[in-house]
Amino acid sequence: MPVTSVTTDPEALTMTLVGDFAAPVERLWRAFTEPAQLERFWGPPGWPATFTAFDLTPGGRAQYQMTSPQGEVSRGGWEFIAVDEPRRFEVLDSFLNGDGEVLEGTPTMRVEFLFEGTAEGSRLTNITYFDSLDALEQIVEFGAVEGSTLAINQLDAVLQGLREHAQGTGTRTEILSDTHVRITRLIDGPRELVWRAHTEPELMKKWLLGPDGWRMTVCEIDPTVGGRYQYEWTPDDGVEGEAFGFDGETLVSEAPKRAVTTEHMTGTDFPPTLNDLSLYEEDGATLITVLIEYPDKDTRDMVLATGMTDGMETSYARLERELLPA
Repeated sequence: MPVTSVTTDPEALTMTLVGDFAAPVERLWRAFTEPAQLERFWGPPGWPATFTAFDLTPGGRAQYQMTSPQGEVSRGGWEFIAVDEPRRFEVLDSFLNGDGEVLEGTPTMRVEFLFEGTAEGSRLTNITYFDSLDALEQIVEFGAVEGSTLAINQLDAVLQGLREHAQGTGTRTEILSDTHVRITRLIDGPRELVWRAHTEPELMKKWLLGPDGWRMTVCEIDPTVGGRYQYEWTPDDGVEGEAFGFDGETLVSEAPKRAVTTEHMTGTDFPPTLNDLSLYEEDGATLITVLIEYPDKDTRDMVLATGMTDGMETSYARLERELLPA
């Protein structure tokens, strides 16, 4: 993991994050100063950021919002104080309300982003300065240490580039916590088509089949917020297994880049999972990321033990084979 330390100093009223990366300083600088790249990691898993403004000049402003899987929105903004490319920039960092004003009852912090070369690549030192001990303790209570660590630890994939990072690796499963798993798969095709493959029944029936010998007999989708879906699979004659299905509701829909749905096994009293699908395109390839939230560790382990990753890989390979031009 690139983050090597996150420390707080109550006497100096600071919080300092240090991360080391196998990339040159100039590349690290671009990741923090180009909104399309910032959006890929500025926000912990499940809270991706969308930047609505970004003026990298002294006196300029940046604004962004992060949206949870349940549709909750947290807004923030920077006022750039100093910019010294590619070594340093400094901002006033604030929580914002829906009107773009500083959110009442929250602190404004001065934050330095420092970039320096190392023998292995580059180092980020991120220092947040607080006006009071109460402000520092409030931000720590918000989960800043854990959240910033999870966010910056996503940066390696951005610095490498999609194809170098993920091509040829197939479907990958990462256990992030007792209740969170991240699934990733690179599809060598455009995001628009991959989005349609997840939201249009006639396309979904061609690829979301799992192992050979199964067919999708029910595929009903309303991809709008509050809409519901119903899927059912049935084995072909001579194939072992019983028909099963899933149903759920769409909680977030941001075409063509993000959809969050609940997932419940039809006809059971199993608790639902929360599936957060995001799509990112770079150089004609699309990275599929599915962040799954389980109700508990036992449910997580039970689902993973079914061979879910292998089944998803079979389906994603079929998506490439059936829907993408040769």
